[in-house]
Amino acid sequence: MKKTYGGSCHCGAVRFEADIDLAQGTFKCNCSICFKTRAWFAAIPASDFRLLSGKKTLADYQFGKRRIHHRFCKTCGVRPFAEVHDPNGNPMRAVRVNALDGVDPQELID
Repeated sequence: MKKTYGGSCHCGAVRFEADIDLAQGTFKCNCSICFKTRAWFAAIPASDFRLLSGKKTLADYQFGKRRIHHRFCKTCGVRPFAEVHDPNGNPMRAVRVNALDGVDPQELID
């Protein structure tokens, strides 16, 4: 069942809300940047994601085929989410579960 989670970067400049059903699963990407930063994501449609603050604080990092926009806070360096399109061209967000505020750890193990 979808639940609305709040999330943020470390300094709090970037804040967002995301409707996520963690029971649908999460994934740990093993590309070169995600492996080094231990990225753990929940993939959701872009329509289930709302950036509440920090748009001007966000920077973008891309590499390789430049298909994924790894967004990060220019102040603290935390990467709370990425923007990508699924194979059908639909806009998606890859939300880092470690950037979610107040998640009950049990929700991540079920």
